[in-house]
Amino acid sequence: MKTEKFSVRKRLLSFGHAFNGLKVMLKEEHNARIHCVAAALAIFLGWGLDISPMEWVVLVMVIGAVFAAELFNSALENLADHLSPERSEQIKRVKDLAAAAVLVCAFSSVVIAILIFLPKVLQLFR
Repeated sequence: MKTEKFSVRKRLLSFGHAFNGLKVMLKEEHNARIHCVAAALAIFLGWGLDISPMEWVVLVMVIGAVFAAELFNSALENLADHLSPERSEQIKRVKDLAAAAVLVCAFSSVVIAILIFLPKVLQLFR
């Protein structure tokens, strides 16, 4: 248990570490850039198609879930590579499972995007 006294300076530093993690993800993880493009497209469509407040909530949640999954996956891969730089079937399994978590989040977000946007796009053509 931490008994350290609360410090605003240390809290601000912790935000700096978190923002650095985002910077590392965007710089080093190619799939994260694809997620950024997809998120920007979804936000643009949401704005253009005037989605409801509840649809915005769902959209923001799934975008956040995909990025969180990507960050956890990247962190796990970096840790695994550090702990076991040589090829290992067990490490490969761990990495594959973490990558699958990102894939599940991404596929789920596509389904949610279809459920939100497809009816609105079809309405435009009626």
